Amino acid sequence: MTDELSALSFEEALLELEQTVAQLESGNLTLEASLALFERGQRLASHCGRLLDQAQLRVEMLTSDGELVALPGMD
Repeated sequence: MTDELSALSFEEALLELEQTVAQLESGNLTLEASLALFERGQRLASHCGRLLDQAQLRVEMLTSDGELVALPGMD
């Protein structure tokens, strides 16, 4: 992962991913631009997934008995 991506917060990466999807769905791009955006979107999605995994691990570590706890609103 590039340093640029690793510097993005989850919220920043998710916003950029949503914008990327919207651009791709518009259908107004060349094939080359579409491929570049798709590749960027893949990297953004992977970055978001890693950040979510890290957050889950932190929550698991915070529970006293190691059991997963349901967070309010995360059903």
